[in-house]
Amino acid sequence: MTRVAVDLIDEASEESFPASDPPAATATRGSVVRHNRASNRGALDRGGLTSWVHDHSLTLVMVGLFGLFGAGQVAAGWTEYNTTLEEHGRSAVALGAYMSTGHVWEALFENWESEFLQMAAFVMLTAVLYQKGSPESRRPGVRELVDSDPRDFADRPDTPWPVRKGGWILRVYEHSLGLALLALFAAAWIGHMFSGWADSREEAALHGSAMPAFAEYVSSSRFWFESFQNWQSEFLSVGVMVWLAVYLRQRGSPESKPVHAPHAETGR
Repeated sequence: MTRVAVDLIDEASEESFPASDPPAATATRGSVVRHNRASNRGALDRGGLTSWVHDHSLTLVMVGLFGLFGAGQVAAGWTEYNTTLEEHGRSAVALGAYMSTGHVWEALFENWESEFLQMAAFVMLTAVLYQKGSPESRRPGVRELVDSDPRDFADRPDTPWPVRKGGWILRVYEHSLGLALLALFAAAWIGHMFSGWADSREEAALHGSAMPAFAEYVSSSRFWFESFQNWQSEFLSVGVMVWLAVYLRQRGSPESKPVHAPHAETGR
C-alpha cells in the first residue's frame, strides 16, 4: 500500500463521521480515526508472504476448516458405507472406490446447495428488506452508500473494469454477487440430483430392489426431504443472526454493531 493510498483511507475515515456529532462521539470517533491511521501505516511495514497471509487470513481459515471437516465427513461416510456393505454380506471398498459412489457426493452436494441458497437469498433480500436495529439490515428510509450510481465513479482509476466499461456488462456486474451465488446453488442442486439418484440406485441394488429412474427419484419424497431439511435450517440460522444482532454484540466483528451502540441503531 502506498503512502497516497493511506492518506486517502485516512480522509475517507474522517469524512465518514458527520460533523454534527456531539463532542463525546466526536472524540471517540477521532480515536478510531487515529487508530486506523496507525494500522494503515503499519501495513506499509509488512511485506511478502506474511502480509499476504495476514490480509487473507479469514478466507484461509475458512478454506482450512472446510478441508478439515470435509475430510472428516468423507472418512466417517466411508466407514459408515463399508459397515452397510458388510451388513449385507458385501466386501468393504477402498477409499478411492468410495469416492466414486453416490453416497459421498450426495451428502456433500446436499449441504453445499443449502449454503449457497442461504447466501444468495440473504444477499438479495437485504437489498430490499429491513430489520430495524440489526447490523445486517439497511436503514429504513435512508439512502445508503451502496445505493450510489456506479456510473458516477467510472472515471476513477481504481474502479473495477465492468464499471468503467458500462453497458450490459455493468448491469450484470451490479448483481453479480447474487447471480454467482444462485449459479453455485443451481450447480450444487443439480449435483445433488444426480449423486442422490446414483446413491438411491446403489441402495436398490444392495437390497435387490428395482432401480429408480432419474425422474422418479427427483419427484420422490426422499429427494425433497433431503432438500427441505437443509434449506429450512439455513433460513432459521440467518433469521436468528439478524434478530439476535439487534440486542447482542461481538466486539471486533464486522457482523456486529459496536458494543456501545443503541439497540434501535440499524446498520453498522
